[in-house]
Amino acid sequence: MILIPAHNEAATIERIVTAARDRGDRPVVVMDDNSSDDTADLARAAGAIVLPLALQLGAWGATQTGLRFAARHGWPIAVTLDADGQHEPALIPELIAPIRAGEADVVIGACPSRASLARRIAWRYFRALTGMDVDDITSGFRAYNRAAIERLSCPDASLLDYQDVGVLLILRRQGLRIQEVQVPMQIRGDGRSRIFDSWWTVGRYMIQTSLLCIARIGRGPVQPFLDEPGSPV
Repeated sequence: MILIPAHNEAATIERIVTAARDRGDRPVVVMDDNSSDDTADLARAAGAIVLPLALQLGAWGATQTGLRFAARHGWPIAVTLDADGQHEPALIPELIAPIRAGEADVVIGACPSRASLARRIAWRYFRALTGMDVDDITSGFRAYNRAAIERLSCPDASLLDYQDVGVLLILRRQGLRIQEVQVPMQIRGDGRSRIFDSWWTVGRYMIQTSLLCIARIGRGPVQPFLDEPGSPV
């Protein structure tokens, strides 16, 4: 299942959904993060399943909604990609290959060369803080196997503002294997990075994520996501 979180991506979403659907007979799901433009309508017209969110949850909240949808419907692999045109759906077979070969539980499409100075500083800092050997910490182009999907559907994986360090810590502490594959990425089709558009947002991101690391995200018992009436999608 291909999962695309989107907030006000009307300029690019139709093209991204079409390209993703061309990858084969797999459902493409757009988690519309309470957009104020035509994102949902355009995604639906392009053939996507649209999950409209009543409140804006942010990139990770929207992504977790998609992962819970994939878990509920029993999909063995879920691929996440951004709606702004940075990630190439044509590279999905390369992304999921290590999972299909039984070599990894999570695969990150990495492109370290895209990093600005602010991004390089943040990556280096969090690698030192967490001891995590991941080149591209913030990439949203990822593939998750069934174990990772179920783990990230749990309640203690909620309430994360970003889908990078906190999510990776949860996965690592569960003993799941994380790999990277090097992929090219395109310039954003529209808009700016939510994290790295100014030094102010970079500082806020680093403070919040540092607190997550210090709080040792992923420790303690895991509460499973239950597919029961009234449980969140």
